[in-house]
Amino acid sequence: MSIVDRYAPSPTSDLHLGNLRTALAGWLLTHRAGGSWRLRVEDLDVTRVRAAEGAAARQLRDLKDLGLAWDGEPVTQSERMEAYRDALTRLRERTYECFCTRREIEQAASAPHNDGYRPYPGTCARLSAAERSRKRKERPAAIRVRAENAVFTVTDRFSGEVTATVDDFVLVRGDGVPAYNLASVVDDMYQGVTQVTRGADLLSSAPRQAWLTTQLGGQPPAYAHIGLVTNDRGKRLAKRDGAVTLADLQAQGWRTSDVLAELTASLGLGRHTTPHEALDAMPRLLPAAFHLPVTWTGRQLVSLQP
Repeated sequence: MSIVDRYAPSPTSDLHLGNLRTALAGWLLTHRAGGSWRLRVEDLDVTRVRAAEGAAARQLRDLKDLGLAWDGEPVTQSERMEAYRDALTRLRERTYECFCTRREIEQAASAPHNDGYRPYPGTCARLSAAERSRKRKERPAAIRVRAENAVFTVTDRFSGEVTATVDDFVLVRGDGVPAYNLASVVDDMYQGVTQVTRGADLLSSAPRQAWLTTQLGGQPPAYAHIGLVTNDRGKRLAKRDGAVTLADLQAQGWRTSDVLAELTASLGLGRHTTPHEALDAMPRLLPAAFHLPVTWTGRQLVSLQP
């Protein structure tokens, strides 16, 4: 079966070096396997997308400038609301309304995972009809799926088997917007995705999303989670860390080929000025650097490993 991978940025800011490194890793893994690398614009967070006006076009431009061509037409989530409603209808028998605020969940839930996610304790799953009716007058409800503490295992190319208990996670936010977990799964199925390459910060969400895929009648993809790029304080790279986007670096005199060479070197492949050069240089057994985190010093990407 041919591999279909996808890159799915949210146009809430320009792509930084961490985003570009993950995109390159996915492109390389897909093309080495002779697969198809597809693109999706995850633009459902309308407020942040509007605040970053033009970010989607700049993201696509940066990918093109680096030579990371995608296959087919990009999928835009804001154009697929009907598909998310259809999926919610199919799941209706195992969903319920949730009126909890984030603070209430923090107070009631167990300790957060390493990524900060707090499993939902099931508070609203136990509400009576009268209690739900009263709470609807106080605030709009989110929609959660009733997972019944399902245990699900996924396979990650670099982390091996990852098993987790699936909590009752949100499918639709209180403002009516489809949540990331629902939209991402529905679109992966629509695009025929068989492999998901993305940042390691999303590894803990993989069992949750794979389980939901099965509930919608799909086959969960394989995963390849790539280590993040951090700043010199060990925090995930962000715009406030200075020159971190392609445009920032170009303004400092970096050539696009120099940026690509820095990215390929950080993946343990040596310095290459085109993605196809890096593809030709990929060994059969990938170096550990390919998936491990690196630090951006402001001048170069440096491995965190001794």
